[in-house]
Amino acid sequence: MEIGIVGLPNVGKSTIFNAITQAGAECANYPFCTIEPNVGIVSVPDNRLYELAKIVNPQKIIPATIKFVDIAGLVKGASKGEGLGNKFLSHIREVDAILNVVRCFEDSNITHVEGNIDPIRDIEIITLELVLADLEVIEKRIAKTSKYAKNDKSAAFELNILEKIKNTLDDGKPVRTMNFDEDELPFVNQLMLLTSKPVMYAANISEDDLISGKENEYVKKLKEYAEKEKSEVIVISAKIEEELSSLPDEEKYELLSEYGLKEPGLNNIIRHGYSLLGLITFFTAGPKEVRAWTIKKGTKAPQAAGKIHTDFEKGFIRAEVISYKDYIESGGEVAAKEKGLMRLEGKDYVVEDGDIVVFRFNV
Repeated sequence: MEIGIVGLPNVGKSTIFNAITQAGAECANYPFCTIEPNVGIVSVPDNRLYELAKIVNPQKIIPATIKFVDIAGLVKGASKGEGLGNKFLSHIREVDAILNVVRCFEDSNITHVEGNIDPIRDIEIITLELVLADLEVIEKRIAKTSKYAKNDKSAAFELNILEKIKNTLDDGKPVRTMNFDEDELPFVNQLMLLTSKPVMYAANISEDDLISGKENEYVKKLKEYAEKEKSEVIVISAKIEEELSSLPDEEKYELLSEYGLKEPGLNNIIRHGYSLLGLITFFTAGPKEVRAWTIKKGTKAPQAAGKIHTDFEKGFIRAEVISYKDYIESGGEVAAKEKGLMRLEGKDYVVEDGDIVVFRFNV
């Protein structure tokens, strides 16, 4: 899974990126600090992996990973080249989802590019720039496709979709607000439009607001806005996350407890990301390694096997499946088998979240 982090300058975007990836992206109090996109790959926190490892005692534990791409702070006119503009919008065309960081705190020491704090205005600026960038892509595609549409059914079909998308973008609305049928979706997905990607918002609040546990007015407004478009809001304090990221685990959880928090904000972001994209995790467990694998909800056994190796999918015979609960309660594979808790599943089996699977194949 790949998440692109966007936001206006000085909203805490790179601070959050540093905290969740510990990658040390440059961070300063002026626009356009992030000249190149920063990329960080982090492990997906999942306690189930370590509970399985206690039983299996493997040589290696391999969690699933997630990639974060942090791009330069966007400003009005970015789609037309203002600031660092289009160059950086291209860096998030391939991500699966977008995390829009929105500043929801006052601080006279940190300038705001628009002069004051207004989360809804900030979101609308970012959205409009993404819409305009997509519009440019669509207009170029229409000009090219319309040359062939009269004599080519496929081109005519594509042109019809492109014109529907253009109308939506002309109204200032993101492509994700549109509905496409099964025939249209493959073409729309291949366009890799910025506004077709699902979005979640990170409300960056002050340390004091996080400790108080009360929602400030900015967060309330942001949540009302997000609810209308059915998006999620993750409340996070970049400052606290940065502090947590520099600590060893034991001290980290002591500090979390002091702040009245159960987990770092990263965990929350990843969990929401999985939910947003309809992702689940299955496991493989053996003496060499216990490993987590990420798949789309609804994936059938052969395609899940293909995540491990293409040969597994090609030569799929069956899947030997034990649920996580049964595996843990039985104390491992052998005992689960003896209790009749291992199931033999075929090509139509839909893998469930938490399944521990052995794939049998023949190539």
